[in-house]
Amino acid sequence: MLTMQAFDPQLVLLFLSRMMIIFLINPLHEFAHAWTANKLGDDTAKNEGRLTLSPLAHLDGLGSLMLMLLGFGWAKPVPVSPSKFKNPSLGMMITAIAGPLTNLLVAFLGVIAFRLCGGMNYLAGDLSSISMFDGSGTMYYVSYMLFWFIVINLNLFLFNMIPVPPLDGSRVLTYFLPPKAAVWVLRNQRIFYGIMMILLFTGILSYPLSLLNNLIFAGMIYITQWIPVVV
Repeated sequence: MLTMQAFDPQLVLLFLSRMMIIFLINPLHEFAHAWTANKLGDDTAKNEGRLTLSPLAHLDGLGSLMLMLLGFGWAKPVPVSPSKFKNPSLGMMITAIAGPLTNLLVAFLGVIAFRLCGGMNYLAGDLSSISMFDGSGTMYYVSYMLFWFIVINLNLFLFNMIPVPPLDGSRVLTYFLPPKAAVWVLRNQRIFYGIMMILLFTGILSYPLSLLNNLIFAGMIYITQWIPVVV
């Protein structure tokens, strides 16, 4: 007979964190793209019903499955018409970066909540280095879930900022490249994306992404060290 003891509470909390990302944060990420594009003069996403926080408008089946199983994934890309921007290259860059910056902001808000719930210290991604009010109970589990909520948001920020098409970071790269070089990058985006996915699944890309994740997380913990003192 299957009992509740057969479930790993930490595993359940990890998957709950990933579900929060899929149904709350991914829609917010795509909404940020659509809202920014609309403000800059491109109403394409608005006209296609993407200027909304409804998860149903943004869910991507494969991307959601990847996020649940592996901790990184994607939502349905927001349609953008560069020709509607006054400055197409600049408009695309600002619209693209709005999504990842949303993940970064949400991660920081998560760190504040993490601090308030008892997460005091963070060292190199080691959960054992997090000082809680106690090692069990509600505050511990809330802190544990918040920890992964922050980590996943930082993963999505860093993943999307990789300067490889069709990721958001590629629009930042092509904005600063000479026109001919930008066109060459976009024409070969399938090759670059394939190479990146190989590096990601083989773990070669995972190490630098994890290192950057830890550095950003540690930096956020450092600048919020006043919260435990006040609390």
